[in-house]
Amino acid sequence: MQAQTTSNILMIRPVNFAFNEQTAESNAFQDVKAKSLTSSITQADALNEFDGMVSQLRSAGVNVMVYDDTLEPYTPDSIFPNNWVSFHHSGKVCLYPMQAENRRLERRSDIIDDLRKKFHVEVVLDFTHFEKEGKYLEGTGSMVLDRMNRIAYACLSPRTNSDVLDAWAKQMNGYQLVKFTSVDGQGKEVYHTNVVMCIGDTFAVVCLASIPDLDERLKVKESLESSGKNIIEISLEQMNQFAGNMLLVKTQKGNHLLVMSTTAFNSLNHAQRVELEEYADIQHFDLSMIENCGGGSARCMMAEVHLPEK
Repeated sequence: MQAQTTSNILMIRPVNFAFNEQTAESNAFQDVKAKSLTSSITQADALNEFDGMVSQLRSAGVNVMVYDDTLEPYTPDSIFPNNWVSFHHSGKVCLYPMQAENRRLERRSDIIDDLRKKFHVEVVLDFTHFEKEGKYLEGTGSMVLDRMNRIAYACLSPRTNSDVLDAWAKQMNGYQLVKFTSVDGQGKEVYHTNVVMCIGDTFAVVCLASIPDLDERLKVKESLESSGKNIIEISLEQMNQFAGNMLLVKTQKGNHLLVMSTTAFNSLNHAQRVELEEYADIQHFDLSMIENCGGGSARCMMAEVHLPEK
């Protein structure tokens, strides 16, 4: 059975982090007040938050592979690499179709080429041609993967298209798809599945209240339970504080860490924290600029490299 976690994490160090007008329409987590901040302020604060997170993860024993963003082309959201690429135990690398045109510029073959020095890459599966059809699937933002049981959970949205999901599953040999719709407290479709839920090896954090269709809600719950996950429910308010945007990683010694932002951690109640700490050591960081301006949090910043090592 494939492992759910890895200690190899890819992160992109920002050089031009800023409020992205092209993503704001479909991402309710972006705070429009951040538009008034100068790019020098957003970049400086985001860089400080990024470096702090990397330093803390490395100190905890995670192998964080950092690649610097480039000044050209302009990519204000490059800090969220999990949307354009995913890496799999089979040696497959997937490239994804992105809704925002300036986010498509984040895809970098030089990074994949560099990873080939240490990891086996069997094939690169390129789904970016769907952009011509206006159909998108933004990596492990759009899909939350139960790698152990080969199940992909996906809430459909302008950034998560059912046809691309089907094409992805066909190429990924046996992944089962669990599709549903999630909405926030205002009834707006949630843009990415990884703000709704996080899947660990034996647990899942999920905002079932965000799934208005009761049949779909039951389908998600039953799928999680039947695959051996203990469900820890979060509320809509906690989801809005990025409590669903967590990632279980492991140290190079094999210890489990649950990575989240301080915003997410502070939203959890005592019982939830105690339960989560039974599964992993919690690591949290102040990511308030990245969250408010970019509309993404800790999980979005990490692309897990599950490729076999040479």
